[in-house]
Amino acid sequence: MAKMERIMPDADFDKLLSRITEGILGGSMSASLEDASDFRTENARCAVRVFERYSWAGGNRVSLSVTLFAENGGPVHLSAITAGGSQAMFFKVNTFGEEAFLDKLAGLL
Repeated sequence: MAKMERIMPDADFDKLLSRITEGILGGSMSASLEDASDFRTENARCAVRVFERYSWAGGNRVSLSVTLFAENGGPVHLSAITAGGSQAMFFKVNTFGEEAFLDKLAGLL
């Protein structure tokens, strides 16, 4: 599992969400949006996206969960976590696919 967390003080929530979604889906032939969830209150907004793609390096599928959160028009908080990039039964081996998926997201930011 690989994880990235960032706070983006000047980011536009909608533009950032669109850039991430289009960038991930357009960056790999095997990438897909598995599911999405959006929450909004009077003062806050949260968007969750779960992507999946095939990892050639790992020979398996890898998921990337991205959560964006903003309150009162403040900075956008991003949390991204990958999973599924290991082939071993009891411990993590070969996490290249997870790290590469997270690197793709980092490049979009």
